[in-house]
Amino acid sequence: MAIQKTVDTWKLKKWFTIYAPKEFNEAQIAEMPANDESSVVGRNIRIGLSTITNNPAHAYTEIVLKVTDVNGEAAHTKIVRIEQIYSYIRSLVRRYKSVSDGVFKVTTNDGINEIAKIMIITKGRTAHTKLIGIRKEANAFVIAYFKDKSFKEAVDSIIEGKLQSDLGAKMAHIAPISKVEMKKFEVAD
Repeated sequence: MAIQKTVDTWKLKKWFTIYAPKEFNEAQIAEMPANDESSVVGRNIRIGLSTITNNPAHAYTEIVLKVTDVNGEAAHTKIVRIEQIYSYIRSLVRRYKSVSDGVFKVTTNDGINEIAKIMIITKGRTAHTKLIGIRKEANAFVIAYFKDKSFKEAVDSIIEGKLQSDLGAKMAHIAPISKVEMKKFEVAD
């Protein structure tokens, strides 16, 4: 009886280097094994934002990147989603505070459609009508804010917290605002 020779398929895989999108200066972020280039394209990579930016303030933020093309062994990505981890969002909601959540469909000036999910937390209990007013004004502000920015500028303002601080300052006349967080920012297909 002849002995069949088996081939270890793991040894046949090639390693591809994953690079961050141009919004993060195309920094090298990971390596991924795959059989060939076509099996790498379309994969999603979930990574902590603090590992890309080297900023510990971004420890609670995750980013999802999608591999768009492969040149040799270099895989290039684009941003699919930026989101806060659930435990961090949950830690923000406390007793005797009110929360106004909003889901806003926005478009940047370079024609990219996004969905921004924002959470606004007040310093104390707030009347329901004020929370509705906060959500309506936040919707108008966020749509106008993104309309004037390119996709790269929008991502930078979210990561730096500029959008959140501007929105908090804008809503302060309705009720005292404790915190504004971008729960999720995703590119709409």
